Amino acid sequence: MLSLLPVPAFAHPHIFIDAKFEVVAAPDGSIGELRNVWSFDEVFSSSVLMDFGKGDNQTLSASELKAVGKTVRDSLAQYDYYTNVTSNGKAVPMAKPEAIQADYKNGSLTLTFSLKPEQKTFLKGTTVFGIYDKTLYTAVDFATDDDMSLSGAAGRCKRKVVRPNPKEVMAENQAALTSMFFSDPKGTDYSLLVATRLEVQC
Repeated sequence: MLSLLPVPAFAHPHIFIDAKFEVVAAPDGSIGELRNVWSFDEVFSSSVLMDFGKGDNQTLSASELKAVGKTVRDSLAQYDYYTNVTSNGKAVPMAKPEAIQADYKNGSLTLTFSLKPEQKTFLKGTTVFGIYDKTLYTAVDFATDDDMSLSGAAGRCKRKVVRPNPKEVMAENQAALTSMFFSDPKGTDYSLLVATRLEVQC
């Protein structure tokens, strides 16, 4: 069974994703959609091939890829698809994606999907987009700042990619993080503090 679900007992990543993320602004200045492309590491991709591949051809058929996409769509719903958005400090809930498209090439699984806010949300003030697993079981990496982009009707907005230094975060928040862990060892705000994020000012 596909295991994209975080396991809180582990304190370091076991699944690695090379990601691309795009915020598409609608013509009226609201968030139109959030486009995600996730490419998984070879080890995890191989496990998916073993779990879903019925043949011995080292690939996945169209129906098998559809099953992968459906499984991920269902299993990651409780984790909000690792997508965390705030508008001027207030959380912006995302609706479940219509579908997740899966592809398997050259030994790598790639998932492509779009998310939309449950309610119309305008890009006004400060909007922060973070793609990360709060349990730290899955590591989501953006190789370059261009991998977190802004497009559409957002000409008046300024985009900034923030990459916190984990050592500095630990030093500045050690006492608070220790308290958080003992209060809730299943997940703390450390992942939020160290996650690469896209900040949009409009």
